[in-house]
Amino acid sequence: MQRASEASVEVNGATVGSLPGPGLVVLVGVTHTDTPAAAAALARKIFYLRILRDERSCADTGAPLLVISQFTLYGDTRKGRRPTWQAAAPGPVAEPLVTAFADALTELGASVQTGVFGANMQVMLVNDGPVTLILDAEPPQGAGG
Repeated sequence: MQRASEASVEVNGATVGSLPGPGLVVLVGVTHTDTPAAAAALARKIFYLRILRDERSCADTGAPLLVISQFTLYGDTRKGRRPTWQAAAPGPVAEPLVTAFADALTELGASVQTGVFGANMQVMLVNDGPVTLILDAEPPQGAGG
């Protein structure tokens, strides 16, 4: 997730989603253990997270969100010179969860635009701050409570 002063995503030269003003760009990767409940919980976390200017959230300000699916977030580069994508859920599993995530944001009252699942997308953004955070649906193993 990145705080952005502006952003857009294009497919085949056409803009398919954009931030009409400052907001958040949310790159969503799905793994095999993710669920609709986890997608909804993550949407709530992001919508209410106070990372915008003056420690405000999208819920506080009405700031828009640009949601883009990105399976490469689960790339594993520990061995060799080619990443593996085994941790990324296959498209038929991942696509409904990315949609559920975007829908959950919309149900919370968020202004949401999206990329196109599975498409070759060009994402342009101006990272504001810069502020970039990694959020997981589940806390990492070994994390304290």
